[in-house]
Amino acid sequence: MTPRLIGMVHLGALPGSPAFDGDLNGVIERGRRDAETLAHAGFDAVMVENFGDAPFFADTVPPVTIAAMTAAAAAIANAVDVPIGINVLRNDALAALAVAAAVGAGFIRVNVLSGTMFTDQGPIVGRAAEVARARSTLSPNTRVFGDVFVKHATPPPGASLRLAAVDLWERGGADALIVSGDGTGEPVDAETLSEVTAAVPGAPVLVGSGVTEQTVGSLLARANGVIVGTAIKVGGVTTAPVDATLARQFVAAAG
Repeated sequence: MTPRLIGMVHLGALPGSPAFDGDLNGVIERGRRDAETLAHAGFDAVMVENFGDAPFFADTVPPVTIAAMTAAAAAIANAVDVPIGINVLRNDALAALAVAAAVGAGFIRVNVLSGTMFTDQGPIVGRAAEVARARSTLSPNTRVFGDVFVKHATPPPGASLRLAAVDLWERGGADALIVSGDGTGEPVDAETLSEVTAAVPGAPVLVGSGVTEQTVGSLLARANGVIVGTAIKVGGVTTAPVDATLARQFVAAAG
């Protein structure tokens, strides 16, 4: 079943990244606290992401990143009773599957599962065939959530949103589709969401950015779930800790 409310655990900079401060235990502890806050507020799942590692590698991250994410995800999995997801930025789906296999994660997010997107890391080409085969051997029970025209990216000229959604669902092996705004914290375009849901009526669709306490109810009437981070952080800052009060209010507004 696709989680209805997914809360983001944005990890701080991990070893090997430019902003790492040398305190991995501190990064893990902060992630664990955020996950516990989300679970206590009533979120159905949490997603762990190496948000602090910017600038990101396009597809293959170093082994130290995988090791650090596994340590953080394991601590979070031991701390909460809700499913966890893994997103290894920018687009290392095979690393995400490896972490998921190690910690028993329920799902991964893949920014570019199929097709091509032009990003700030350069062109990223989906590797759906490799991901599907790796999942069957590494973590067959882990679901794959794929983005349609992912945020912080531009599709090739002439690319069709409808066809991209259909291909991702019917040919790319995605178990759910994610539709986002242009960037982190940016609201989804209503017409874009409608076009995707109409193109793949049998697919679970999640809204992946810009969801707020004020909009979550109406978005859940049109999508199967939402992924939220910025709107429930202290001061509305993506890199800040999860605000327990805002998290509870968000869950209440979702109904």
